[in-house]
Amino acid sequence: MNETTEQEYDESDIAITGIACRFPGAGSKEQFWDNLVNGRESLTFLHKEEIEVDQALVNNPFYVRACATLDGYDEFDPSVFGITDRMARLMTPEHRLFMESVWDVLEDAGYDPERVAGEVGIYAAANPQTPALYSSPPDWVSVGPEVMELSNAWFTDTMTSNALFYTGLRGEALTLTAVCTGFHYSVHLACQSLLLGQTDAAIASGVMVRLPHRRGYLWEEGRIMSRDGHCRPFDANGTGTRLASGVATFMLKPLRAALADRDHIYATVKGSATNNNGASAVSYGFAQPERLSACIANALHVGGVTPDTVSMYEGNFFGLPMTDGLEVRAAQMAFGKQAGTTSIGSVKGNIGHAGVAAGGSGAVKAALALYHRTLVPTINLTEVNEDLDFPSTPFVPQAEGADWDPEAGIRRAGVTALGGGGYNAHLVLQEPPARPARAPETGAPRLVTVSALDDRGLAARRTALREWLTTHPEARLDDICFSLNLGRKVMDRRWAAVVRTKEELAEALSTDSGSRVTSSGSARHPDLSGLRRADDGLVPETAEALRHEKTLFRLAEAWTQGQRVDFAALHEGERSHRIPLPGYPFAPRRFWRTDW
Repeated sequence: MNETTEQEYDESDIAITGIACRFPGAGSKEQFWDNLVNGRESLTFLHKEEIEVDQALVNNPFYVRACATLDGYDEFDPSVFGITDRMARLMTPEHRLFMESVWDVLEDAGYDPERVAGEVGIYAAANPQTPALYSSPPDWVSVGPEVMELSNAWFTDTMTSNALFYTGLRGEALTLTAVCTGFHYSVHLACQSLLLGQTDAAIASGVMVRLPHRRGYLWEEGRIMSRDGHCRPFDANGTGTRLASGVATFMLKPLRAALADRDHIYATVKGSATNNNGASAVSYGFAQPERLSACIANALHVGGVTPDTVSMYEGNFFGLPMTDGLEVRAAQMAFGKQAGTTSIGSVKGNIGHAGVAAGGSGAVKAALALYHRTLVPTINLTEVNEDLDFPSTPFVPQAEGADWDPEAGIRRAGVTALGGGGYNAHLVLQEPPARPARAPETGAPRLVTVSALDDRGLAARRTALREWLTTHPEARLDDICFSLNLGRKVMDRRWAAVVRTKEELAEALSTDSGSRVTSSGSARHPDLSGLRRADDGLVPETAEALRHEKTLFRLAEAWTQGQRVDFAALHEGERSHRIPLPGYPFAPRRFWRTDW
């Protein structure tokens, strides 16, 4: 993060406080980032017998057996949401994938949906074709309970309202359709709602599950699909991209509020803009340089950002020379004449084109690049297409990974999404402000809580937390406790410990030994001496008792036996921050229409 203070920000800045995603080859944002850093291509070449539906085309010489598969696209864990197996089977794969992504982003941001104060708007884009491919539309001859249930599970319209209902949130719900700019439009509308004060926090997402899932495609010269399945952005030998599935989700909040609430911040949205080509001399559905340039310039203007301070441009580039050239021209028009100052790249070389979620793959890449101060390579780039004339533009293709040290002194990224039908969208992101230094931890005893639906989930959560501790030596115990105690839904199977150091926590997670650990399921009455009941649960009787080990142990024992604890009071007056910790270990099962 840069060396600014908490106070140096604009009132219109929006914080990205949580990120969740699933893409081919990556079941989490951590795996996605690792794949990008290491230049991995998530691509499967199917055997003939694996291909769904296309048997008549498999032997066609122009049939490409490349597929960007999404692991678990047909699986779901309904128990976390209180959803019946029948409803889970009725829900389209996009409904299910989106539901779990909303849960993931809330946990990543450090919020229990049952304890979220205020309105949370949910804005998301989905592919309207998927419901029809998954199952028949509802039978509106009847409007009885079964038809209504099917309708809520089937329509893309209800995807966002379902997420509010099943997580227990309240707020605005909007499912939108803007083809491949859907994620960007969701972020754009979410930011507007936050700035207008219509919502206190927002979730913005785009989700795409291609059906049938395991299949290739028929190559056609001059179209956007690649001849050999590989996407080669900016490359002289590029022939297009391939299709992919996935979901990308941001948790958003006004930056001022995020700082006040001690939220974790990956990056900020400085500006966003959308427009459409309308009537254009360029073929319908292709980038129109003047209109796309105006969209990019508008986003920069809204954010109060000059082009020379934007040192990363993540584009929509398909790896098709004609479309790549149109976008480079548009970006050059918006950025102006400065030479060699901006890294340019495209995530499509790694995963292909994820349709409605495609802009999300680029935005997640840019947000994590800002957070990690790292520029990742655009893969499959071996011979830069000279027709793109990069030397006369501000852009330098990012062929290799590098530390991000911008000349402007601040890290900013522009992310473009394009959609068939002339849709243009652009986001301007900026690195998060630096937090003020905090005093070292005192070694006082602290309460740590973990819960899950069952013993399997509880064991998995403990294991994941223990492993996380070994890979994050910089983390503070007070932040870990704050994030767990306030940022996770309290479930039936519970574990708690009272520890003074991260080393003690790791030992307790591993062994269950010593008086620090209590276990759920005890039938005896807990010792509540030194505790009192407040409106939101048990708390120590005095402020001094908050750091008494025996008092905290009694509180831990009471909590594991089902008593409510007022964790907000427990952390009152602290300067702890929410930090991203391992999410819930879903136990997915296959739910599919053929199982009816």
